[in-house]
Amino acid sequence: MGSRVTRMIRNFNLENRAFREISKAKPQAAPRHPTSGSFPQEGAAVTSIAGEIHQKNDPLLSMLKDVYVESDDPVPQGEAASAPVKVVKTQTQRRLLKYRMSDLTDIPKGKLLLVEALTGLNNHKRMPKTWTPEKLALEFSLDPKDAKALTDFFFPFDVKIIPPKSETKKQIKDS
Repeated sequence: MGSRVTRMIRNFNLENRAFREISKAKPQAAPRHPTSGSFPQEGAAVTSIAGEIHQKNDPLLSMLKDVYVESDDPVPQGEAASAPVKVVKTQTQRRLLKYRMSDLTDIPKGKLLLVEALTGLNNHKRMPKTWTPEKLALEFSLDPKDAKALTDFFFPFDVKIIPPKSETKKQIKDS
């Protein structure tokens, strides 16, 4: 019953209210900016600008050829500006692998393969007195602090097999 009442109130005098809204004065649009008639047509303007863009400007091109830029890195405030620093790129030292991998024969010193990392961690876990971080650093050509961090923060998974509680339980046998 409540919906009928609200519908009647909503639809009461609907046509008169709609006509009143339609007949109200509409707001006027803002005035356009005044223009002078000196602008060319849009199509002609686009083609003339496109032509100017693709033309070579010989005076500008000749000035551009005369430009030469020299750039130096800024010197930090703490260092003296007397001698330039030369960066010498050296080849990284490489070490042979202990384990035979698919196509790898050597890797850079200070890097580990996953197999090597897991082997070293497992050895350290099983025998921490013999496989110290220093020995791992020597074995795999690592920095001692990296080997220490490796043994402190990483460890291999433990696989625990829990045996059944008793094997004397009665089982149903085939007949």
